[in-house]
Amino acid sequence: MKIFLTILLLFLPVISRTASSQQQPVVNARSAPVLRLDGLQFKDLNKNGKLDVYEDWRQTPQARAKDLVSQMTLAEKAGAMMHGTFRTGGPMGAVGFGGNYDLEQIRKLIVESQVNSFITRLQAAPRQMAEENNKLQELAEASRLGIPLTISTDPRHHFQYTLGTSSIGNGFTQWPETLGFAAVGDTVLMRRFGEIARQEYRAVGIHMALSPQADLATEPRWSRIIGTFGEDAQLAKRMVQAYISGFQNGASGLNKDSVITVVKHWVGYGAQPEGFDGHSAYGKYSVFPKNNFAYHIIPFTGAFAANVAGVMPTYPIPRDVTLNGKKLEAVGAGFSRQLLTDELRGRYKFNGVIVSDWAITNDCTGPCVDGMPPGQQPTPATIGMPWGVENLTRAERFVKGVNAGLDQIGGTEDSQILVEAVKAGKLTEARLAESAYRIMLQKFQQGLFENPYVEVAQTEAVAGSAAFVKESLAAQSRALVLLENKNNTLPLSDKIKKLYLYQINPQAARDYGFTVVDKPENSDLALIRATAPFERLHPNYFFGSRMHEGDLSFKDGNADYEAIKTASAKVPTIVTIYLDRPAILTNVKDKVAALLGNFGVSDAALFDVLTGKAAPQGRLPFELPSSMEAVRAQSEDVPYDSKAPLYKFGFGLRYSPR
Repeated sequence: MKIFLTILLLFLPVISRTASSQQQPVVNARSAPVLRLDGLQFKDLNKNGKLDVYEDWRQTPQARAKDLVSQMTLAEKAGAMMHGTFRTGGPMGAVGFGGNYDLEQIRKLIVESQVNSFITRLQAAPRQMAEENNKLQELAEASRLGIPLTISTDPRHHFQYTLGTSSIGNGFTQWPETLGFAAVGDTVLMRRFGEIARQEYRAVGIHMALSPQADLATEPRWSRIIGTFGEDAQLAKRMVQAYISGFQNGASGLNKDSVITVVKHWVGYGAQPEGFDGHSAYGKYSVFPKNNFAYHIIPFTGAFAANVAGVMPTYPIPRDVTLNGKKLEAVGAGFSRQLLTDELRGRYKFNGVIVSDWAITNDCTGPCVDGMPPGQQPTPATIGMPWGVENLTRAERFVKGVNAGLDQIGGTEDSQILVEAVKAGKLTEARLAESAYRIMLQKFQQGLFENPYVEVAQTEAVAGSAAFVKESLAAQSRALVLLENKNNTLPLSDKIKKLYLYQINPQAARDYGFTVVDKPENSDLALIRATAPFERLHPNYFFGSRMHEGDLSFKDGNADYEAIKTASAKVPTIVTIYLDRPAILTNVKDKVAALLGNFGVSDAALFDVLTGKAAPQGRLPFELPSSMEAVRAQSEDVPYDSKAPLYKFGFGLRYSPR
């Protein structure tokens, strides 16, 4: 008997796993037949009247992906390697802006180009977005093999919006930018954000987050600092790991409740000369004057520790970088076999999907290189980032990228290019099958083959729910960095009754019991919102016309600075500055009673802090330089190295809530 019990105990885990694997999942079929076998339901996705391995949810995701890829044609494998864009109606429909999808155009991309991964830039409330995404999944289910769509998005949960880097939220909870989470430095909060954002994304039918940004903000003029975790590699590593664990529903890999995260941009983005961004031809190089390239790898190791599912290579060419004794080829990372295969796959054992950033296979000529003529508006047609491979044909760029290690090419649906490359002997079908397997495996791990649809009736109970909003507001308050608090101005005394406001909603002040006046001299205190200074140095380039570049200092004529000078000359003044880049506050510090750095804060969360209902807990995730001379003298690849910074990295004052 004892021997029998021992054997039984040894087999119990196996029995338990088998029983669990037989549990009937929700099978939601709208255009594919349903097979019923032994009281169980399965989707007949290829409509052949029998149960194939890839249709059998009792099989492992690996076995199912292997079987599916074996049934895919060359064209279907090539289609899986495209990461396209959902079209909408209207003048910006080609890049996906609008409230409704263009179903006929998208149907052609699914059926004729066999594409099944797309970015959505839909601008719609959660319920409408869920309905629209369900329509697209129904189109995909009707395709030859019924492969569900993977729907991705740029970040939607923050304050900043710039085409090509983030999307409008429309009904999702609004949180501080990732810099704000770095300012708080709390990995529990970071993971909690990921958990909430994951639930909101899945509630509307989004499966992939093209984030987080593990790049380091070592060059203070760079245009994309707001999406990073600052300039300290170890802080960024911790936050990246927590972010991914929240989005992917744990750190052990994908499961049915996960949102795929795509950490970006591998690697060295942020060390940009003068801060000029790699989206544009004038910013196509990153530089490492102090040979500090390895420092920029550190945050990505946090992503690998969390089993990140996707990696996106960077745009710029790392100039004159030697890695492991070999000089890197002078190409963008999406074309670098050294960075993708040797380092990412080899050294770091990454086995997920490598998806290129958008438009790296496009040509860049004429206005893309030189900008549009004066007076003409740059259009999306001018976008291209083929850095280092400008002289190759578009087809040659596809081949070079795939041979370097890409699994998917972002921003295109031209799958026929890969088909022709295989027929010409420039790629093998086996190489395409390798990438298709990785892509299909993730769809199986997320449970999309059984049910890619969302319950529209439940969407609004999740996305933007009152409980989630409460947590997001608290995070906004925590992320504020108190830089100055002269004479204990904050929290505000009960004697403060009348406020003069600049770029603050008057109703928000009234909600907290204040009277709003129209002139500073009639108030007890002035409250001013400002934005870190910037210039438009390249208005004739598509991205240059949208990104903040150049000088970081406040100068006469800057509208925010004029408001600060006017108010502070007449009444004690509190200023909060949105730090999408480090600002030079040398000539602001002396004019304020209190100074708060923010990384995205609503009026309500701001007043919670001003009145002592909440307390600022942030510490600067980057230093604030004292002058532009110091900025120009620092090195692009090294953190916190400007001379005599006005506020050092990690600075932040405190006071207790009332």
